[in-house]
Amino acid sequence: MFKVAIIGLGAIGQRLIKDFSSHPETNIVAVCDTMKDHADQTAKSLGDIQAFNDHKEMLEQVDLDLVYVAVPPKFHHAVVSDVMEKGIHVLCEKPLANSIEEAESLYKKAEEKGIIHSMNFPLNYSAGSKTFAKLIGEGYVGGLRRLELKMHFPQWPRAWQQNAWVASREQGGFVLEVGIHFIQQIQKIFGPVKLVHRSIQFPQDPASCEIGIMAYLQLEDGTPLVVDGLSGIAGKEEIRLSAYGTKGTLSLLNWGSLEGGKVGEEITSIESDANLTDTLLNNVVKKLKGKPATIIDFKAGYDAQVILEQLRSE
Repeated sequence: MFKVAIIGLGAIGQRLIKDFSSHPETNIVAVCDTMKDHADQTAKSLGDIQAFNDHKEMLEQVDLDLVYVAVPPKFHHAVVSDVMEKGIHVLCEKPLANSIEEAESLYKKAEEKGIIHSMNFPLNYSAGSKTFAKLIGEGYVGGLRRLELKMHFPQWPRAWQQNAWVASREQGGFVLEVGIHFIQQIQKIFGPVKLVHRSIQFPQDPASCEIGIMAYLQLEDGTPLVVDGLSGIAGKEEIRLSAYGTKGTLSLLNWGSLEGGKVGEEITSIESDANLTDTLLNNVVKKLKGKPATIIDFKAGYDAQVILEQLRSE
């Protein structure tokens, strides 16, 4: 049984608690949050385990195999660095850090320490996104002509996402919160990308995140990638990654649904292959046991951060 601690108990941190608690090979032994009520209430719900308000104190006092870091992005570098200094394996929320320099520092330190370093990018484990990748690999669209990433939000932050930082220019915005998932997926499926041109819109409030972006990027072979993002608009939320090719079109819609069609045909729904479904924790545990696993490590997190910061910088 692997002993796990969680640092950061907001909406993001709470998501994996159920998974850790129900997994037969992980046991949450401590939680930490700067808000005492969060830490105490979560600890009580998990059977009166140890609760801390200072992560350094927790790292000194508790014997741990893995720490899940789910604090806001600007604290990733400091907290993850402290975890790695103790030689403890780490699972970090996305993005890896709050700048390219911080991300590179964490990646290099993880390699130096020789610990397992992983990130929570759930698209790597869901049936919809894995089926998308499988169909691309099988040549469903033929020769790739264009990729498009659409991120449209009637409201940002979304109703369930209200906090002090997700709407901030410093460490929030939909390009960071949502775009990073698809940057990572695109790099994994299609290879490296480079930014060619970008136009970004910010509101008058200098502390607020972007409200619109149009960007033109390219894969290594010159294939275009178009990023179209807007918030504060009419209609429903739509997140869509589309691949256009010589034989057809394939889209991953709203995280899990698939649509596609061959050239000359209509676009229709495509059923995901449920057999491809996997979980982050299953793979983290496999890695901890020294077995082959699908892990998105800090190097992949750094590669995604490079493009993220090019897109979102002022």
